[in-house]
Amino acid sequence: MKRQGRRSIRLKRYDYSSAGYYFVTMCSKNKQDIFSDIVVGVDVSVYPGFAVDEYEIKLTEIGEIVEHYLLEINNYYSNVHLDQYCIMPNHVHAIIVINDEAKEGGQGRPPLPKIIQGIKSMAARNCYKFGFRTIWQRNYYEHIIRNERSYEKVSRYIQANPAKWYAGEDRDVPPYEEKEE
Repeated sequence: MKRQGRRSIRLKRYDYSSAGYYFVTMCSKNKQDIFSDIVVGVDVSVYPGFAVDEYEIKLTEIGEIVEHYLLEINNYYSNVHLDQYCIMPNHVHAIIVINDEAKEGGQGRPPLPKIIQGIKSMAARNCYKFGFRTIWQRNYYEHIIRNERSYEKVSRYIQANPAKWYAGEDRDVPPYEEKEE
């Protein structure tokens, strides 16, 4: 019996190592709530990079490991930096920027799939102690941010995610779709 291959969500003939802004969503295996909890009525000024009004994201130990490796991409890859992120209970949103200018050290300008693979594999290896063989869904969602307007929409989407989660929305983690206004 012939095995059906997975359909790729990547754009054909697009160079995913080219400079630009990329919005990615990585989901936990079986959409388990293992990364964080969303709570209400606390000071969120301790979360630089995004505002969630009265909602706080309380990271689990696994969420802290994931956050560590998200933040490490700024140091590991010389042309890559993390612009913004949000670690939800069963998924992670991030805006990853691949730059043209090289910094000293690092591994140059890797393609987006290699960056995501690095984050996911390092975090997963460090979660073995919690009894997880893997913490990740096999693939990830991505959206190429092509202009300032798109960036603003994605940024608002990330910032609103904790409130949507708390309201009972966004539990199934559909891929981000940019809607025309």
